[in-house]
Amino acid sequence: MSVTVSMHFVNELFHGLPESEAARETYLARAGISPFLLDAPHGRVTVEQFAMLYRLLVNEYDDETPGFFARPLRGGTLKLLCLSVLEAPTLKVALHRYTLFFRIVLDDFGYEYTIEGDLARVALVEHRPPSGSRILVHELMLKLFHGISSWMIARKIPPIMMECAYSQPAHSADYLYFYPGKVLFDRPETAMYIDRALLDQPIRQTKKHLGAFLRRAPADWFYVSFEDRLVSHRVREHLSRNLSSSGSVKDVAAALHMSVRTLSRRLAAEGTHFQAVKDEFRRDFAVQALTRTERPLLGISDDLGFEDLACFSRAFKAWTGNSPAAYRRALLLPTDWIDPGRGRAAL
Repeated sequence: MSVTVSMHFVNELFHGLPESEAARETYLARAGISPFLLDAPHGRVTVEQFAMLYRLLVNEYDDETPGFFARPLRGGTLKLLCLSVLEAPTLKVALHRYTLFFRIVLDDFGYEYTIEGDLARVALVEHRPPSGSRILVHELMLKLFHGISSWMIARKIPPIMMECAYSQPAHSADYLYFYPGKVLFDRPETAMYIDRALLDQPIRQTKKHLGAFLRRAPADWFYVSFEDRLVSHRVREHLSRNLSSSGSVKDVAAALHMSVRTLSRRLAAEGTHFQAVKDEFRRDFAVQALTRTERPLLGISDDLGFEDLACFSRAFKAWTGNSPAAYRRALLLPTDWIDPGRGRAAL
């Protein structure tokens, strides 16, 4: 079950592109996103829909960072980047090549990494402001590093801390699923901290694995469940399998082998609480079902454990600002409209 993302990611993706309103609506429709969501204050789309839109713009502009920087990154940049790091013996050497690659291909943006005690710090460096939405550029370029690094060593790298060179945005609740770990805002630079010991990990991927990785980009980088480390992710994973049969806080606490009080305390330490995690899961389940299936509203309501359709409608409107019926207007498109052999991979 996919998570959903704030419409911030969709709206800001057009920031550096000279698109008319009509052209935007065309791209949205092709990505299966209803244009009315552009003006929905709490609108949500699935990760797959956002990834589809991103790939559309990449192909249209021959820029794998569409409108982000003064110089476009032409089709094939991500493939060349991956090929340049795959032959490295360890993540440390790969990271050095990664930072060097961007130093060569971009004038206005780059990465640098430093060692601080037991932590490795990877920071974004702005030589001049990006052409695209600054917050979105920072979010996606940091996820690019995180996604490629995790893929190269074939294990999920848990971010220990993230620093953001901007004020806390309205959609920051999404960061619990994109950047699990401590997040600080209004910092001098945007940076991610990881365990220094991971730099000694060998590169486990080869060229034969690269094609599949490129075809899935960038969807796989948005959300990675850290259920082995974060209780909120464990709760979400449990709900995804057992919502209808054991979705109460008592049931979940028992399934996770802890008391309700302990569960509440550990969720609070992660900056959330049980009802918030449950509502986020039910919201994401509902958005996915409404936009990508033809399941009746009553059936979705029953799946989510609501007493009746009216209760579901009220809850959904509280979560998103719109009714379930409005979300159903999103277009239902086949997921394979892009030819995998011809479409470009996207950063």
